[in-house]
Amino acid sequence: MPEKPDVGELTPPDRTLMGPGPSEVHPRVLRAMSTPLVGHLDPSFIDIMNDVQDLLRYTFRTDNQWTIPVSGTGSAAMEAAIGNVVEPGDTMLVPTNGYFGGRMEQMATRAGGEVVHVDAPWGEPLDPADVQDAFDEHQPDVFGFVHAETSTGVLQPQVPELTSIAHDHDAFVIADTVTSLGGVELKVDEWDIDVAYSGPQKCLSCPPGASPLTLSDRVMDKVLSREEPARSWYLDLSLLEGYWGSDRSYHHTAPITNVYALREALRLVAEEGIENRWERHHEMAGALKAGVEAMGGEMNAPEEFWLPSLNAVKVPAGVTDTDVTDYLIDQYDLEIATGLGDLDGDIFRIGCMGYSARPGNVSYLMGALGDALDSQGADVDVEAGLAATAAKLGEQ
Repeated sequence: MPEKPDVGELTPPDRTLMGPGPSEVHPRVLRAMSTPLVGHLDPSFIDIMNDVQDLLRYTFRTDNQWTIPVSGTGSAAMEAAIGNVVEPGDTMLVPTNGYFGGRMEQMATRAGGEVVHVDAPWGEPLDPADVQDAFDEHQPDVFGFVHAETSTGVLQPQVPELTSIAHDHDAFVIADTVTSLGGVELKVDEWDIDVAYSGPQKCLSCPPGASPLTLSDRVMDKVLSREEPARSWYLDLSLLEGYWGSDRSYHHTAPITNVYALREALRLVAEEGIENRWERHHEMAGALKAGVEAMGGEMNAPEEFWLPSLNAVKVPAGVTDTDVTDYLIDQYDLEIATGLGDLDGDIFRIGCMGYSARPGNVSYLMGALGDALDSQGADVDVEAGLAATAAKLGEQ
């Protein structure tokens, strides 16, 4: 038998989190997580569930009755969306312009769907003309797109145009809003999105564990009339309806502390005001972007597709990405990330999300990044970068 482990007190490092997620958690959210546990069917918890649903509707900008936190990380909300909407024999159109379009494809295939693609290079958004051509050719039942592509730093414009194309072909639209909810403009009802899923650990600055999901009545009619049940019992929305709907009947034990955390994180959104929050993210990331460019760096996405919550910065010539990220961890306790998939080794991914999107963090990041790049021999003007960031922050 194994001997008793000698494990000391938990002492994780105190990092400044400026990567693609998680972002730093607001102190109020951490306090909410330390409050007493109640049962998942306790009357007080039912009230908390109602609060979370109302706050999620506000943040998603929707009146959808079917708006819930899925028990699990953002990938659980993603799989709940795709695994319930896509039935065996359905065709789903997915994008090729980033890492998470590939994940959509894997989930749709596992759900029994046939996958077809609308193609665009990594680092570019989907072109509505290409989406139209793909619909005319394949006549898909479901269309998925990534609103804010974490792997490329690209924000998808013209969302209402994309949803209009899909609905003209009687298709349902699933939007990945993991890196946009609470950070950049997102209007589920006005943009006619049928399903949107997200994660709490990015622009909401909440630990992962209870992940936002919203579905329109129209798409829920499809989910509840399936000929065969969804392949996942745990994520079957027809069963979850009993718990998050009016009955509040047992399905599984909810992650109570994570629901507390999400409630407080969403309260912060409502207190700030969603439009003000979008503007703050834009201003803070704008100061970061100005500094990077003044330093001599280059963003991966053009200005018109720039994603403020996730800034993809090209790795300068002669520099190894992991040398820079390791230096930032070792010298500054600062986290940023390297690229994924087709952009592995080519970009840094720098988050400016939620509680992390504040002036002190942006200034600290720019000083640390400038030092890291300079120490690796990059041709950068650190002082110019710091001055540009300071000037932008001074305008706020």
